[in-house]
Amino acid sequence: MIVLIAPEKDIPNEIEILNQLFEAGLLFFHFRKPDKNYEQHVAYLNQIDSKYHNRIVVHYHHELINDFNLKGVHFQEQKRIDHIDNPGQYFKSLNMFGKTISSSFHDPKTVEDCTFEFDYHLLSPVFSSISKANYEGRGFDVNGIDKTIIGMGGITEDTIAKALTLGYKGIGVLGGIWNTDNPVESFKSIKKCYETLLTK
Repeated sequence: MIVLIAPEKDIPNEIEILNQLFEAGLLFFHFRKPDKNYEQHVAYLNQIDSKYHNRIVVHYHHELINDFNLKGVHFQEQKRIDHIDNPGQYFKSLNMFGKTISSSFHDPKTVEDCTFEFDYHLLSPVFSSISKANYEGRGFDVNGIDKTIIGMGGITEDTIAKALTLGYKGIGVLGGIWNTDNPVESFKSIKKCYETLLTK
């Protein structure tokens, strides 16, 4: 699986590009905009073709899941630490039927020790980040962990093969798409490369 994380700050023509990415086969879009409030989240979602809403996972304002037909919710690391010990309480007011629940991790041992059953886990930084300066890759090997772990950090066509040998069940991309001259073509290239490697 390929997970695309939203750029933290809006970029020119972002919604237009996003609709094209969905058209090109993007199935997991992580809507991570820490600076947007609830109303701005709603406005952003309303600009996206509603037929693609079921491919969107929200990082903030999880209650959006009640108002839009979204794919699921994602827990940033701190939010997971704050709430996951009492998930029944947290999810009580959310309509989570058939939705995904995922979380961010920065250490394989934390993933392994986590008792809550997330649908998938984003682990970073596997390789040195493209979008964050001085965020050095740590080359985590997760072959021994029987969970769905998505490798993030520095994922490009050049690092996908290595990520797969390290045991990742998918890849998470951000800078490898948004920091390029043509995000849609970059996504198509990464997708093709990833799918080709999976069939080998």
